[in-house]
Amino acid sequence: MLVIRSFTVVLEVAEEGGFIVKCVELPVASQGETREDALRNIKEAIEGYLEVKAELLGKRAKGEKVEIIVEAPSTLLA
Repeated sequence: MLVIRSFTVVLEVAEEGGFIVKCVELPVASQGETREDALRNIKEAIEGYLEVKAELLGKRAKGEKVEIIVEAPSTLLA
């Protein structure tokens, strides 16, 4: 089953040209020659990361999976 998730990324101009983009919520980063390339590349990188993570969790997790919602300072999410 697939679900739609939203992630925040930070896009920076690279010193050597192009763009660097990092996901705030996941340990994923990418780059691209243009802004559009960088955003397309980070989307692919996030999808790949999540596919591998889901595969690993499926092999290890035997119990009930429960989503937990917590309150966090808004400065962490900005």
